[in-house]
Amino acid sequence: MARFTVVTAFPELFSGFLSAGVVGKGVKAGFFGIDVVDLRSFGKGAYRQIDDYAFGSGGMVLMAEPVEEALNSAKTDGEKMFVVYPTPQGTLLTQEIVESLSHQPHVVIVCGRYEGLDERFIERTVDLEVTIGDCVLTGGEIPAMAIIDAVARLIPGVVGKEEAVAEDSFYRGMLDHPHYTRPSSWKGMDVPGVLLSGNSADILDWRRKQAVERTLFRRPDLLPRSGLRGYTRGGFYLTFEYEHGHGAERVIELAGLCESYGAARLLLIVKSPDGREALRQILGSGRIKLMPSIDRALSWVKEKEKAAKRHTVVEVCDEAREGGRHWLEIKRLILENGGVVVFRFLRKEDSALEESAGWLVWPMLPLEGGKLSFSGKFAAVLDRFLGSR
Repeated sequence: MARFTVVTAFPELFSGFLSAGVVGKGVKAGFFGIDVVDLRSFGKGAYRQIDDYAFGSGGMVLMAEPVEEALNSAKTDGEKMFVVYPTPQGTLLTQEIVESLSHQPHVVIVCGRYEGLDERFIERTVDLEVTIGDCVLTGGEIPAMAIIDAVARLIPGVVGKEEAVAEDSFYRGMLDHPHYTRPSSWKGMDVPGVLLSGNSADILDWRRKQAVERTLFRRPDLLPRSGLRGYTRGGFYLTFEYEHGHGAERVIELAGLCESYGAARLLLIVKSPDGREALRQILGSGRIKLMPSIDRALSWVKEKEKAAKRHTVVEVCDEAREGGRHWLEIKRLILENGGVVVFRFLRKEDSALEESAGWLVWPMLPLEGGKLSFSGKFAAVLDRFLGSR
């Protein structure tokens, strides 16, 4: 069972938090446990002192010794504690950090007060310093509640509908879509008609589109960590011209990468009919489609993806070409345009495609980080565009 311990000088602040809402239900059902340790119980002297004046002038600082003793009281034999200290100097709390914390068996949160906590204790004991935003609070209790709440809802069984967690903001890298409830019309404002249609496919499409629009408008900084799969109306394909240097085993490995990232198909350009037949015998059927030319490959994709209104080719090359765009800019354009995307890996001698027959063509600037092997470049493109955080 997951376990939280909070070390605080104000334990009374947690009484309502631990008995209400999702957190209260999770504790009652036994999905996780929360202990609150009163720091003042480990204070020094008759007045139970837990703080003292800062060296070099300044306000009061929590002393290391009482905090360490409080921490030791929460230890159990053989159990490793992961100690978190909420502080404005910490790294910003993100969903990735929350997910990492959800896999720690015992998370201890030390709540600072006044000017903070003796730096020696932080250096010696704290595993992670976090902040919930660029603001200063009177103590670490509110951030501690935020951390526990965010982690608790990822513990299986705590939230009734698991898919509700998966659709939340940040979980897939994008912001969440708008939500509505009864009545369908309120103060002259109507619920979007698609939500009343009963068509689940159209509703899902609307929700994903709204999530994209919100993310691009409100939090474009999230774009690098968001995967495109599921947010466009169409599949993702990768294609390159087969050379003997690639080898059949290498092609199979690349097809496996496509499958891992959810790409629709690897389209392998093999101009020779005999070459296609020989490879077909080796590769068999699966996620690899053999094509005689790039034009034939694009025609096949367009026929297969009839429902998609927009079609885009992203040309990936080792050298900058005229009109090249940064991969992040192309990612934004894909989200704005939707539709089918074909990533075409070019050799130096390959000529660029002309925009025709309904296809947009976007040459991509070379990936940063110097020269990559073909396999490295292939994997990097999949991860940047289809990787989920």
